[in-house]
Amino acid sequence: MNNKENKLNFVFFGTPDVASETLEILMQNGYVPSLIITSPDAQKGRGLRMQASPVSIFAEKNDIACIKPEKLDEDFSKKLEAMGCKLFIVVAYGKIIPEKILNMPKLGSINIHYSLLPKYRGASPVESAILNGDSHTGVSIQKMEFKMDSGPIIAHSVVPVLGNEKAPELRKRLIKIGGELLVKILPEFTAGRIKEMPQVENEATYSKKIKKGDGLVNLDVESPRVLYNKWRAYAQWPRTFFFRNSKRIIITDAALENGQFVIKKVLPEGKKEISWEDFNLRYSVD
Repeated sequence: MNNKENKLNFVFFGTPDVASETLEILMQNGYVPSLIITSPDAQKGRGLRMQASPVSIFAEKNDIACIKPEKLDEDFSKKLEAMGCKLFIVVAYGKIIPEKILNMPKLGSINIHYSLLPKYRGASPVESAILNGDSHTGVSIQKMEFKMDSGPIIAHSVVPVLGNEKAPELRKRLIKIGGELLVKILPEFTAGRIKEMPQVENEATYSKKIKKGDGLVNLDVESPRVLYNKWRAYAQWPRTFFFRNSKRIIITDAALENGQFVIKKVLPEGKKEISWEDFNLRYSVD
């Protein structure tokens, strides 16, 4: 960690890995939040055991005060206001933050969004860039307003999308770039030396929340490029799959070769991963 601590009184809102990884970058550069706000522990996994969020685990590991409010109500708002923090930083918190809270700090609230806003506002900007075959995407740091991802841009960075890059790989790069961009602009932003740029509202596009059924593909109808982009975009979840004999078959390895979508490995429901050739041999026997 950077031994120099930057004396910025700020609160960090976040929940999943993307937020804890951003916190790590902030900490490495001497930015330690006065308080961390994260989602309550939730049931996860097959055993439905209660698990703390990655941000909660980060806070405990680094001995940073952390609270997990069920509701961002009036009592919570009063406690937060009493802290007199200068800035709120929000990364994938997972709850709608009331306008009163967003506007509470002197410098307001800022957010890292993983697209070039106003393109791909919403829940799945990384997946949307890959699904649409974009050659580049980016990271935007915005001043938050109550309307989703609509605030003025403080800074942005353009990032190429590699032709064979899957969503987890692209997201990992964007998290690092976004965290480093945040650290770079914080001194200028807190000193009031950055001119905020309003978004062009009529250029806004939206990315939807991904559902499990979005991973279903039709190998006979969809084009090779569409199939390959879906496989890359949904590589982590919900993954791409089709059905044979009412059984779900997950595509675990694939490529785009000579303009064709080439499946290399699959995971049949209830069985082990096998090659595409073996799957077709077994399927023809079944």
